[in-house]
Amino acid sequence: MSDVLKHECGIAVIRLLKPLEYYKEKYGSAFYGVNKMYLMMEKQHNRGQDGAGFASIKLDTKPGERYISRIRSIAQQPIQDIFGQINERINNTLTAHPEYTNNVALQKQHIPYIGELLLGHVRYGTFGKNSVESVHPFLRQNNWMHRNLIMAGNFNMTNVKELFSNLIELGQHPKEYTDTITIMEKIGHFLDDAVSKIYKDLKKEGYNKREASPLIAERLKVGKILKRAAKNWDGGYAMAGLIGHGDSFVLRDPAGIRPTYYYKDDEVVVVASERPVIQTVFNVNFEDVKELDPGQAIIIKKSGEVRFKQILEPLERKSCSFERIYFSRGSDAEIYQERKMLGKLLMPKVLEAINNDTKNTVFSYIPNTAETSFFGMIETAEAYINKKKTRAILSGQRSLSADKVTEILSERARIEKIAIKDVKLRTFITEDSSRDDLVAHVYDVTYGVIKPEDNLVIIDDSIVRGTTLKMSILKMLDRLNPKKIIVVSSAPQIRYPDCYGIDMANLESLVAFRAALDLLKDANKYHIVEEVYNKCMGQTDLDDKHVQNFVKEIYDPFTDEEISGKISELLSDESVKAEVKIIFQPVENLHKACPNHLGDWYFTGNYPTVGGNRVVNRAFINFYEGNNERAY
Repeated sequence: MSDVLKHECGIAVIRLLKPLEYYKEKYGSAFYGVNKMYLMMEKQHNRGQDGAGFASIKLDTKPGERYISRIRSIAQQPIQDIFGQINERINNTLTAHPEYTNNVALQKQHIPYIGELLLGHVRYGTFGKNSVESVHPFLRQNNWMHRNLIMAGNFNMTNVKELFSNLIELGQHPKEYTDTITIMEKIGHFLDDAVSKIYKDLKKEGYNKREASPLIAERLKVGKILKRAAKNWDGGYAMAGLIGHGDSFVLRDPAGIRPTYYYKDDEVVVVASERPVIQTVFNVNFEDVKELDPGQAIIIKKSGEVRFKQILEPLERKSCSFERIYFSRGSDAEIYQERKMLGKLLMPKVLEAINNDTKNTVFSYIPNTAETSFFGMIETAEAYINKKKTRAILSGQRSLSADKVTEILSERARIEKIAIKDVKLRTFITEDSSRDDLVAHVYDVTYGVIKPEDNLVIIDDSIVRGTTLKMSILKMLDRLNPKKIIVVSSAPQIRYPDCYGIDMANLESLVAFRAALDLLKDANKYHIVEEVYNKCMGQTDLDDKHVQNFVKEIYDPFTDEEISGKISELLSDESVKAEVKIIFQPVENLHKACPNHLGDWYFTGNYPTVGGNRVVNRAFINFYEGNNERAY
């Protein structure tokens, strides 16, 4: 992707179902869970590099013994920083107390981080500051073991304001106005309430406080707590929580927007944001890793019993297609094939753009994450060239010489490594002209492979803002002196802000939106902008379920091709000598490539929850009024 996007986070939960001595005997270490968590977080580092956090709970500890450990980091390499500190603590303790080395009971009693229940999180910041206090897991502490709550999630809520107000109505005084604190305090409220009610029942049955404690753990209904807490949530989420006595859960949103996968055998229960992470770390087959259903929670009781509870009524399934295009690890078997298909489906438009002149066309990709779509595009190009070869040979019949046949057969798609990203340059100079010059040198180019008569086709994952494309990539490619530069986006035009995980909170930064505004000016239809603003303003007091996305009317007068043409104009200035054409994936092709992941609101404006329409209208109001605030 030529524009940096901050996006959804990654979660990992491990519940060891056997005593720690079992893992020491079978795998050689009682730190089996900690080691596996390190691998799971590293395998999901693509999902978040702003910060990382880890928490663990020891089961069945004695009063006075520490049973919760937590560590968080916003270091440059936060995962390594966390586990470096953990390892140092473990090694120092074992050095000071060699008698712990082969005694798992003493290790559990005296060494932090070792435990049967573990939670990991990698973070991209989309709400709030990137301070260590913003890094998950969050901890809600209490002297009652059952009221301790640790939470981490991959989520954004569209109705934080409403949820925050609900907490105040419940008599709480939240310490921060963030979706994470708001969600945790809501669950915490109903957890407290449930624990109090169970204790009152036990007291009536004749149990004292000490006797009641283990019975509370048995009787606590986590599913009921989640149903009460999640009643008014609107957003995309995979929410993980650990309760101090040892129950745990992961809840997925009812539209299935954010991904959640799990695996269970007689040794472990594992939950993660990505399937191949579980496959690799635990060496299990594709079909052994299941997807958590939308609106469902996987609940792991302290006893090790695993339950699946439908917490929220499922909505129409709209799992995020951007996951498939770019964010998730491409090693997932399904995602790999989907990305290849995205490339294949683009090839007819590419052939049209180059007038079927494959002989004078060089194909490449930028950045590395677009490589799989590139493979799909090249497979289709090779198939086209092979058909062309067959026709040439058949039409020549017996008149073709051996040299001519060899010449025909020698044609193949010209593939080159054109763009190389040398370093991640930091734009430490704030002066616009200086920053632009730095951005222009993020990539370097391979010289000597393009002829003046060549077309240059470059495939990218997506084009969001277009800034790097305009300031760096197109100018860099133009140095090779191609006749024509064709930039191909495996994603459709991104027209609308996201409010479920990706940090796209406004409209004016989207190049497709800017192109539509320019087209309205060109067609003397800019009055539509004011009309849309008035319609958006007219909905500000409506309930979310009655709000419509009127921003669609900005795009309605134009075809996809007209908007693509205007984007080409906006991103290529007079300094670029080559003809520039930008091709986007049609939405219908996206659905063909990812038939089970139809969350396409970025491209169509069809938001999967009612809160999305309010967010897009607020984003338009902010744009119109010149307000730089977030839309959610």
